[in-house]
Amino acid sequence: MQVRLGRWYLAGIAALAVLLIGGLAMLGLDRAMRVSALAETRTVATSQAAILAAGLESELNKFSLVPRVLAADPEVAALLAGERGQQAVLNRRLAALAQQTRAAAIYLMDAKGTTLASSNWDRPDSFIGSNYGFRDYFAGALADGTRSEFALGTVSRRPGLYLAQRVGPAERPLGVVAVKVEFDSLEARWRDAEDGVFVTDAGGIVLLASDPDWRFRAVPPSTGAASLRDPARDAVRYGVAKPRPLLLPGNDQPGAPVRMIEKIQPIAPVGWELHLLADPAPRVSVALANGRLAGVSALALLALLAAGVWQWQRLRETRVAAATAAQTATLREQLRQANRLATLGQITAGLGHEIRQPLAAMRVFAENGERLLAADRTDEAAANFARIAGLAARIGEITEEQLNFSRRQIEEPRLVTLAEVIDGSLLLLRDQIRQKGIALTPPAAEAATATVRARHVQLEQVLVNLLQNAVQACETGGAIVLAIAAEGAALHLSVTDSGPGVPADLVDTLFQPFVTSKPDGIGLGLAISRDIMRQLGGDLRHEAVPAGARFTMVMPAA
Repeated sequence: MQVRLGRWYLAGIAALAVLLIGGLAMLGLDRAMRVSALAETRTVATSQAAILAAGLESELNKFSLVPRVLAADPEVAALLAGERGQQAVLNRRLAALAQQTRAAAIYLMDAKGTTLASSNWDRPDSFIGSNYGFRDYFAGALADGTRSEFALGTVSRRPGLYLAQRVGPAERPLGVVAVKVEFDSLEARWRDAEDGVFVTDAGGIVLLASDPDWRFRAVPPSTGAASLRDPARDAVRYGVAKPRPLLLPGNDQPGAPVRMIEKIQPIAPVGWELHLLADPAPRVSVALANGRLAGVSALALLALLAAGVWQWQRLRETRVAAATAAQTATLREQLRQANRLATLGQITAGLGHEIRQPLAAMRVFAENGERLLAADRTDEAAANFARIAGLAARIGEITEEQLNFSRRQIEEPRLVTLAEVIDGSLLLLRDQIRQKGIALTPPAAEAATATVRARHVQLEQVLVNLLQNAVQACETGGAIVLAIAAEGAALHLSVTDSGPGVPADLVDTLFQPFVTSKPDGIGLGLAISRDIMRQLGGDLRHEAVPAGARFTMVMPAA
């Protein structure tokens, strides 16, 4: 009888111990799953914030070119100089340009701020005749040459970014060209894709947001700019003299189980910051549910613990891997496109120089041809016109290469010669190389006929990144050498420059995202380039050389 009671006593103690251990295990499991879900949310939010920031920077860089080009336009200068006959022509040009670039408005003001020409000249809310001399962007452009300002429109009351450029020299300004950019479509995409996104200026004022109610709210800025706010100026710009503080969703509720995760990414051209909010609650809920199910199953089926945990973990990893792979593929292509557009924005000035030279020559040949025809020297005139046709073909090549480089569609792999890739890349970067007086040594012509099966635009994107890095690394009068070598079934295309080389502390992490030695770089170019090469079945390597730096594209030969 005593033995039976002792066994029941021991069984009860054992049951209590199992329950206690199970409860502690469940608590530990809950904590582990919560930490894992939060870490995963932070990782995804960091990558997504970088991509959104790169896309916004690319959009801003595109629009910033418009007022610079118009400020140098002869018709703009003529109208500001008093030739009113140019007004109708310029109105139509500005309207066509606004439609092409999707700008909200493009307009020209004289030195006193009165609008002389505008893209909305034929609408009831036309800017023509309105005076914007009180605007900060107008005064800033007159004083400094260029200025940007985010504000409400005085007529439309719609928010937008104003990009202004002075026309004429600082000591005798003729007027100001301004472009207004609205971001309605961008904000709509944010609303459909993200938990919450907003952009703030240096003073912490929300300018763009996925939730319209957040706009012109105030968040604590990273600098002391908020203490210098001018209520009267804020009332003109934002429609509110004292912006209300922004309370982030979830973070303003004391009883909220999980706080929103916020990732901040700087926007280089205008000193803004992009804030991405990620709600970890769904991931945490799924993780906790999965963990508790696994714990209960483990306690109920101790005999099948090892098999059950292994199978559950495998299924979970498969689901997460599939979802992550699909999302990563989309984010990777978006990041590549943002990198191409950012690169194109940096080399656009050089392409303009490449186009201006043939245009000037075409004008000279046309004028000479006209005189030759008048003198009945038709053969010589025909030769001039043939030269004009050749120069027009040259301009066509430049613009076609620019369009191909910026194209978003994913082309199918095809047979590509390395000469095609090299010629296209040098066409985009020739002006930068010439301006710095860099001696460029091309590969042997016979070696450049080697063929690979790949996507032409992706190979060109990698080579443009490498060449642009080499040009930036070289001092004036430096040297860049392109070389092609075959090793077994692989082709090696190397870019060697005479710059200072890669710092020793960056060699091991050179291809990791956000690693850069440039003060204004974001460290994505080499990471994206290596990803492209590996997806094509090759690789991108950094090779040690006695002087300078060398990067080699490894590609399987066709």
